[in-house]
Amino acid sequence: MANLLIDIGNTTLKASWAEGMTLGKTFRYQGEKKISFILSQTSKQKPEIMVISNVRSFSSQEVERLRGECGHLIILNEEVLKERNLPSYLTPDRAASVIASRYLFKGKGCTIFDFGATLTIDKIDAEGNYLGGNVSLGCRTRFKALNRYSKNLPLVDFDDDVPSLGNSVQTAIKSGVISGMLFEINGYLSNNTENISVFTGGDANYFAKRMKNCIFAVCNLVLMGLALIAFEYDQRN
Repeated sequence: MANLLIDIGNTTLKASWAEGMTLGKTFRYQGEKKISFILSQTSKQKPEIMVISNVRSFSSQEVERLRGECGHLIILNEEVLKERNLPSYLTPDRAASVIASRYLFKGKGCTIFDFGATLTIDKIDAEGNYLGGNVSLGCRTRFKALNRYSKNLPLVDFDDDVPSLGNSVQTAIKSGVISGMLFEINGYLSNNTENISVFTGGDANYFAKRMKNCIFAVCNLVLMGLALIAFEYDQRN
């Protein structure tokens, strides 16, 4: 029986059915009725194991409702993180990315960049020990902050045409944000040349193709970490 993997981020819910470590089609949902969306998935098929990474929180009633929709429910929490030698302050999505990277790049040190509403950077050594990480503003969050906290700067978005120097307010903002993130990322890369660099998250491919360094872009890294948790639970029980 297939397992259902749910990654609830700051703006988007991503879901995938998995057979072992093999992910199926990924579904995305950006509305507020996240429980209803999950139930729409389980109404078609009851998963053997449902694993959820949620940066927010569920009520006790919601947890019980979800538990009734599957054979076994695993919600990434402090207990799960402790079992995997990860600090309790890590958000579930960051923890899942670390878990997946340990599996995919076993025996290698990794620097993991997650490009979402925030830009997170996490490091593990060759033995899989978590070394720490940083949190910064994500790309679109930077654009929104410039617009919100300044009087006259417009809200702009980014595309493939980003000049090295702006020649208008819009292009200056676009170039400033993108160039600033590239300098930031390259700074981490230059300080950890021995590590494998892993890019994930919604804007991962955008920045990956702008890197001169060799990197691995794994857009569903969080879901892969959840799949591994389900797979290992199934193997033990």
